Amino acid sequence: MRSTPVPDVGIITSGHDVADARLHKITAALQKRGLNVELWGLGDPAGGPTGATVHAGNRGSLVQRLARTAVLPWRTSAKVVVTVDPDMIPITRLVTTLRRRKMVADVHEDYGRLLRDRAWARGPVGLPARLMVALSTRLAAGADLTVVADSHLSPHQAKHRMVVTNQPVAAFLAPAPPAGEPRVVYVGDLRVSRGLFDMVDTVAAAPQWSLDLIGPVAGGDRERLERRIAEPDVAGRVRLHGRQPPAEAWRIVEGAWASLALLQETPAFVEAMPSKIYEYLASGLPVVSTRLPRQTRIIEESGGGVLIDTVAEAAETLRRWSDDPGELEKLRDCALQWAADHLPTTTPYDELADAIQDLLRGSA
Repeated sequence: MRSTPVPDVGIITSGHDVADARLHKITAALQKRGLNVELWGLGDPAGGPTGATVHAGNRGSLVQRLARTAVLPWRTSAKVVVTVDPDMIPITRLVTTLRRRKMVADVHEDYGRLLRDRAWARGPVGLPARLMVALSTRLAAGADLTVVADSHLSPHQAKHRMVVTNQPVAAFLAPAPPAGEPRVVYVGDLRVSRGLFDMVDTVAAAPQWSLDLIGPVAGGDRERLERRIAEPDVAGRVRLHGRQPPAEAWRIVEGAWASLALLQETPAFVEAMPSKIYEYLASGLPVVSTRLPRQTRIIEESGGGVLIDTVAEAAETLRRWSDDPGELEKLRDCALQWAADHLPTTTPYDELADAIQDLLRGSA
């Protein structure tokens, strides 16, 4: 009987869908180096990265997530274990130490500030989550490789710290000129703080336009959203696509006229640089963006979009673009030129894959 080879890299997550774009980008970079990757996560296994061994299940309850957190680090036999959830860092540190495996902690969000955006995490009820984030941040610093998605994210000091920003991967994008009727898109998680209802209201006030929302809707916002998009002012003009693997998400985007990034000024977003801005520009999609500091800098530098302060301004911008597509074409040219000049062909994911390959060589 032929034995199953031990995976080179095991990516484990108790909270992320296997269709998550960052998981696909990391996996693709590892596979380019001939590494064997397995992924343990949530959702439909068919949404996982092509060529990887994918294990996926239902999200379930909080108790079930805690159970996955305790079990998954033991399930993978990979030589290098990558975890992308703060709650998995303590047990993964323990298991990889006992088994003499290498550990990579991927800190791709400011979890402390993210909790301040969540009503449930405030006060005594949220204390365990806040303590877990604090503990996980300290333990992440001792991993064999600590990855942060932006330079401002903790931990700032680590055994081996590496910044892996959320840059576009050209293989997943499908740049194309605008086609058909005016259509604006958003790709990413959908909730109030990410401008969900502002986007719908924007299109409501720009009746020539339709809106494609590509990403998972927060549970607490879904019922309200379904009621809102059934109202007469937007009925039939807002399409929900749910979470999609990145290549499929950008196939849906193909032919769109413009894009939205209406994130609110919350503690989690005020210093963040959403990867979607880079992806929009690289796809030649003019961006309508709120004035968060780093978004503002990129929009102004690239000339690939318009900054707005209100829903009314966003709607007026779309109406102007549909009345004068020539302005839109100039912005599209600026976006593509900026992306060509500023976005590297070698991505941070390639650099991460090289670092993981070095870990494997060290453990051989």
